[in-house]
Amino acid sequence: METPEETPVTPEIPNSPEKPKINSQDYRLISKANDDFESGNYDACLEILDQLELLRGSDSKLLHNRAVAKFYKTQCRNHDELLKSLEELDDDKTLNRCDLAVLPQMTSSPTPDSGPSTMIPIYNKAVIFYHRHMFETALLTLKPLVQKLDNCDECSIALIGVLMLRLLLATNRLRKAYDFVEILLQKLGTSTLTLTAEDSNPQEVLPGIDENLARCLKLLCMLSMVVNRKVVLVPEDGTTEFSALKAHQYYIMKDFQMAAKQLKKINVDSYRGGLYNHELNTLIANNMGIIHLRVRHYAIAAKFFQNAIIFDKHIAANLRQAELHQMSSVRSCEILYNLGIAMLHLRRPKEAFQSFLVPLKTYHNNPRLWLRIAEACIMEHELRRATEEKYGPSSSQKRVLFSNRIPYTESSQSAAVPEPTMPFAALSLRNALFLTRAYSHQVNVTTGSEEGNEEETCKSIPTDNNFCNPSGPVTKESLDIMLSAIYAAYSYVSLRLGDYVTALEMAQELLKTDKISDAHKLLAHMYAGEALIMMDKLAEARPHFEPTFVSTLNTFDFETKDWHLKSLDAAQNVVRYNLAVALNLKGDFEVAKSLLNTCTHPIVASKVFALKVHIEKTQAAAAASLVAPRI
Repeated sequence: METPEETPVTPEIPNSPEKPKINSQDYRLISKANDDFESGNYDACLEILDQLELLRGSDSKLLHNRAVAKFYKTQCRNHDELLKSLEELDDDKTLNRCDLAVLPQMTSSPTPDSGPSTMIPIYNKAVIFYHRHMFETALLTLKPLVQKLDNCDECSIALIGVLMLRLLLATNRLRKAYDFVEILLQKLGTSTLTLTAEDSNPQEVLPGIDENLARCLKLLCMLSMVVNRKVVLVPEDGTTEFSALKAHQYYIMKDFQMAAKQLKKINVDSYRGGLYNHELNTLIANNMGIIHLRVRHYAIAAKFFQNAIIFDKHIAANLRQAELHQMSSVRSCEILYNLGIAMLHLRRPKEAFQSFLVPLKTYHNNPRLWLRIAEACIMEHELRRATEEKYGPSSSQKRVLFSNRIPYTESSQSAAVPEPTMPFAALSLRNALFLTRAYSHQVNVTTGSEEGNEEETCKSIPTDNNFCNPSGPVTKESLDIMLSAIYAAYSYVSLRLGDYVTALEMAQELLKTDKISDAHKLLAHMYAGEALIMMDKLAEARPHFEPTFVSTLNTFDFETKDWHLKSLDAAQNVVRYNLAVALNLKGDFEVAKSLLNTCTHPIVASKVFALKVHIEKTQAAAAASLVAPRI
């Protein structure tokens, strides 16, 4: 719930140990260029840099600072050109060597040979990638600098550390973020206990660092502790950032009422203080929606998410002309993901499906997102089926149905077309199954290998299971539950599409799952039995319809959880009805009729009546065929 802050692009010292020492004239020009840059007079700054090039020749620092000055001249909009210039500097093998420092710290003597001059361009590239939401690329770019923090001065350590913390938190590497905070503060000569102490002044704790940077570091340190459920006292200093962090802490502690009150307080204070902006409104509306979603107020949650999207559109309306730091404020993917979840709960599958398509472009490796898309397709199919049952089937479907399914009759379009159809549901479930199996293997591997060599900084940080971004990290147990849901949904979709081999395979895989829930156990038997019936394997299907296993299911789960079957009696009636279908197909009409007489629950009443009528007509036709014809 943190309010994003701008991460600035950093200029570099125009100085090198392999160049002549800076004379008084050069120093005056450097100081004048620095003053012009700080005052926003970028044209004058560029002219002075040109003069320095004539006097001293071109070097990597001069080229870098010219690119940064041009970038600021465009009001931080032409980041593509800046990135191109930084890439060219990175590719230049003749670059000099220098310290990592900022422009105001220019000196009249050479700097010590302590690190490659590509450090600042690398940092600035990572900043650009961060603001463009290319978090993984930014992490890979910043990693070499993190490994060389010992060679940097205190201010540079803080700069790199703050950006690294933002990236770790943005990618849901929560444990890594907390461990990195400990390492970072140790290098800065302090600790989390000192920095986060009540009434502690970050400027006094970190005197060698800029005040805003120190305050940002304290905020990120506290955020890392909050999301990792560590005890920390968030100060009530009246600022938006710490107030939002306090609301986040209430949410983590499941005090949803206080979290909502804190967000409302931020909203009121921002209006009174004249701090109205679309970015803050977007964050408040989205977070309020998350709170209502958590307490199952789905309609209210959807309304908040829709408001958040409206606010976010104002930010993204002219994104091509936006400043670099404004690009990181766009949250449309995450908000639409949340809106899709709310729409699923409201049984509005078309809206949910359309909401999920936007985040899918960014988070296509998220198996949970693929599962949600499949659920939207299945729900849309179920609503269509219910409409057809209420108002009558189409002419192509007017035949007696004994199973609890209606044949799939949608138009034969490609499964790759993103529409809420059953073929696209099958494609989504294939993707979800592949990704979940792969991630389950990674969890198994990393769980036993977290204790290892701690020689390097990055190796000492444990692995987070952030497989489902933008959702939080997942556990082995949650992946197993998701895998069970995928098996069940895949089996059902395969039945509807007539792929009985796949339906049976998925149902059997579901039955093999460890710690299978009662609902999934019931579904697995029903789907496996139906698939076997459709494959004319009645003898193999019958054991799946034996009502004895139903008595072992947990009655409390049926009554309290959000399942279609609300009682154990309803589950037993469904199983008995399906067993009657199997007996009917085998020709055991009397046994099937006696079993149907025990099916009295309303959930199967209409189907029981239809099957009884069919059996009576079949028996009557069979009896008529045995009567001798008149001569």
